[in-house]
Amino acid sequence: MATIQRFEEIEAWRTARELTRLVYQLSNRAEFARDFGLKDQMRRAAVSVLSNIAERFESRTPKLFIEFLGRAKGSCGEVRAQSYVALDAGYVTQAEFNQLYEMSDKCIRQIANFIAYLERTNV
Repeated sequence: MATIQRFEEIEAWRTARELTRLVYQLSNRAEFARDFGLKDQMRRAAVSVLSNIAERFESRTPKLFIEFLGRAKGSCGEVRAQSYVALDAGYVTQAEFNQLYEMSDKCIRQIANFIAYLERTNV
């Protein structure tokens, strides 16, 4: 973490930002926008990913940072699960679902790798 000066430099945060942008874009459309429960929950989960990464990075307490990275990873899994609901409800196309799935999966892998790195380096 010594070489990273700002949370915006963390690849997982950048991916989470893209994922959040995509969730907002897709959930603004027609029927999806009217499904307040799913729309709001999916948006909250997406925002939670990048917020948890940023919040604890700025605190500079490594043990808590790893814990909050775990929470961010969980929220990313929540977005991935909710993407199935959006697909099954007909709110997103198969191609859009694939995009959501791949982006959330990428973010999960990035967070997991970052956690493993931090644990290995005893940060």
